[in-house]
Amino acid sequence: MAACVPTRTARSTRTERVHRPHSPPPTPNRRFRIAGADVSASIAVFLIALPLSLGIALATGAPLRAGLVAAAVGGIVAGWIGGSPLQVSGPAAGLTVVTADLIHRYGWRATCAITVLAGLAQLGLGCLRVARNALAVSPAIVHGMLAGIGVTIAVAQLHVVLGGNPQSSVLDNLRALPAQLAGLRPAAVAVSALTLTLLLLWPRIPGQVGRVLHKVPAALVAVTGATAIAALAGLTVPKVDLPSWSSHALAGLPEGPVLGLVAAVLTTTLVCSVQSLLGAVAVDKLISSRPALLGSRSTRVGRSDLDRELLGQGAANIVSGALGGLPVAGVAVRSSANVQAGAVSRNSTMLHGVLVVVAALLMVPILDLIPLAALAALVMAVGIQMVSLHHIRTVTRHREVLVYTVTTLGVVFLGVLEGVMLGIAVAITVALHRLARTRITHHEKEGVHHVHVRGQLTFLAVPRLSRILHHVPQGTHVVVELDGSFMDHAAYESLQDWQRTHRAQGGSVELTGRRSGTGPDDRAGAHAEGDESTAPRGLDSTRTADASIADCRCRPWTPWRNHQCEVPRETTETRRTTGTTSSTASTNTAHATHTARMANTTHTAHTALPKEPTRRKESTETTEATESTGTTDTTEPPTEPARSMEPSGHQLMRGITAFQRNTAPLVRGELARLAREGQRPTQLFLTCADSRLVTSMITSSGPGDLFVVRNVGNLVPPPGEESGDDSVAAAIEYAVDVLEVRSITVCGHSGCGAMQALLNSDPGGERTPLKRWLRHGVPSLERMGDDSRSLARLAGRAPADPVEQLCLTNVVQQLEHLRAHAPVARALRAGVLELHGLYFHVGEAQAYLLTEAARGDDTGDGSGDGDGDGGVFDHVGAADVSA
Repeated sequence: MAACVPTRTARSTRTERVHRPHSPPPTPNRRFRIAGADVSASIAVFLIALPLSLGIALATGAPLRAGLVAAAVGGIVAGWIGGSPLQVSGPAAGLTVVTADLIHRYGWRATCAITVLAGLAQLGLGCLRVARNALAVSPAIVHGMLAGIGVTIAVAQLHVVLGGNPQSSVLDNLRALPAQLAGLRPAAVAVSALTLTLLLLWPRIPGQVGRVLHKVPAALVAVTGATAIAALAGLTVPKVDLPSWSSHALAGLPEGPVLGLVAAVLTTTLVCSVQSLLGAVAVDKLISSRPALLGSRSTRVGRSDLDRELLGQGAANIVSGALGGLPVAGVAVRSSANVQAGAVSRNSTMLHGVLVVVAALLMVPILDLIPLAALAALVMAVGIQMVSLHHIRTVTRHREVLVYTVTTLGVVFLGVLEGVMLGIAVAITVALHRLARTRITHHEKEGVHHVHVRGQLTFLAVPRLSRILHHVPQGTHVVVELDGSFMDHAAYESLQDWQRTHRAQGGSVELTGRRSGTGPDDRAGAHAEGDESTAPRGLDSTRTADASIADCRCRPWTPWRNHQCEVPRETTETRRTTGTTSSTASTNTAHATHTARMANTTHTAHTALPKEPTRRKESTETTEATESTGTTDTTEPPTEPARSMEPSGHQLMRGITAFQRNTAPLVRGELARLAREGQRPTQLFLTCADSRLVTSMITSSGPGDLFVVRNVGNLVPPPGEESGDDSVAAAIEYAVDVLEVRSITVCGHSGCGAMQALLNSDPGGERTPLKRWLRHGVPSLERMGDDSRSLARLAGRAPADPVEQLCLTNVVQQLEHLRAHAPVARALRAGVLELHGLYFHVGEAQAYLLTEAARGDDTGDGSGDGDGDGGVFDHVGAADVSA
């Protein structure tokens, strides 16, 4: 049985090598080793990079060897120096339009010099450590830039596909298209059609055969197949012509207007840098989906160092330009193929560059057989894929279609730099418009005047706000709802002055909004003192004995405070004077706060938890409130919070009302999308019914993320008519077969009452429903008492008591029960499902994850072979996330 080793240990258990003090230091082991996974991944990337490099060189109008030079330099230099170990760099489709324009204006040798200067600029930016600032560019601009480049590539390469030659601009290509269609060449069209057919159908081959064939890249199959059929059929089409390396052109001094050359260098630097940095971030996301790359110390791949990545890209561009190669940038297609092929280090990227060098030197006769129409069809398909429907849906959902469209059209008709600058200008304009746009409405309902302010309340909105507020009749009750996150000083003073005037005339004012129960006075106090939990002093005192939502100082989007909502003192005094009990001295709106915040968990996942107010503070406030009214409360001691006396129905209604008012407007769009598209969770989370376990809080998840099954003791009854349980088995079957979840997590916790009941169970007595259910936990109890098995344990310490030992053992045992279910066993055999064990210590607020070694038995028989099946639960913390 494999030993279970935690991913992080405070002290290594290896035997340390003893070194005598006066002996010479031992010679370090400097043998260079390349993992087998890196070798296979480099071959897969090489097979994709070779045809794409030639195709991109063809699309730019550069010498075909320039694409091979850029691919080799990008793999070796950028792979060695860069800060993203698994990102593969080379000639990118996103640089095609820029490079083609430079070649058309300045010539090839000057373009190489511009590439060198752009590399020097990248080195300077990397030394200034400004790489993170590049990520501040709106994604709509980046997606629009790539879409515009894709359209330009597709239109230009369409002429080559039809057997002609592309023009210098999109408009010229569109004007020449009718004549090209009239004079198309059947042989070139046939080769292109065959290439596109193979490119589209190869990844769609079904079954086991398809899974085997998919290991060969579709791009290589398409180009190779078209080349072979064109040769066998004897088609006369233009083919690749790789000249001798002795005639290869190197960089030369650029000639032309200085401003034009500066703009060319800036354009190349911008496109190369942004594409490479965004690609590095995307590679980090791909790596995070492979736990093996984050866990084992021997293969751990850290997050990308963006400044170092910028240095690596700059060095690669300097070398590539100096050697007569195309500009270099991170390439998404090759990077994703590298990660998916199983690469574990930067050696795969560098080795792929070496293979490109070997191919450029030894495979020239084979490369010369490739028809240009096949390469053009391949690059045209890449250009079409750059116009992503997913990106269009994303920018539509975030209301940034205008920025995306303007950037795309600007790149297509004006150029890359001009289009990006135009997109940035539109994005800034849209942001300022949203900031300054404030909608103010007024309507009357059942004698109450409602004024709704949507948007940021700045001095620009003060005239409209004042005009509408002064149309409100005197002596009426007014509800002003502030649906925004910012109010400046001018708006605050205007609203406060009107509030005083309206109250002086016999009216009443209630101010509500996203900050539940806040008013101008409250905001001013928070701004002056820096404390967002200041009591709302600007509210009208017309409250009922039911404790309205305004009585709770907790904000619906601030961290959950575990039943510690505080009531303004004046409210408590009023209720005590009218003879109400002290049970409302500490109003319990925990259900409301919890419901609202958990529904809005995507907004609160990264917010730090505040310090809880102590019981002593509550006691003091309650005593002061009692003394101020001259009454004595004998229903309960002053040190005990009085929230327990409130009817639960009031808590429920307040919770629902708080959700509808505060949280529903924030999550309505996302929930509407989920209602349209249906649920698509990626995880089944099976945990205990204990009220202290808030699954969405522990996992920082939101609506639609988790398919949750909760029961007493987080038990998974084994399948079978007698011992099985249809409710849990049905949920497992539905999650695996219908929802197609990718992982199942069994989560236990400290202080579990079910495990305590198992330890203290009496074999006799009445067979209650609880006892009948807990029989599914008996195998865990037997496993803990089995001396032939090693016990599950926590990394760094032993279990605190037998209850904690049973909680840990129960997680391991329930994973064995889970593997026995047929849907789970099938998914495990197919490699589409992962099982995880999790232990949450409530008192420490610390999650412990069962290590990979302990979960290695996926055979489904649950057999263990000795001392390796206990399992080690290791810490999950900030260090693990950033690794």
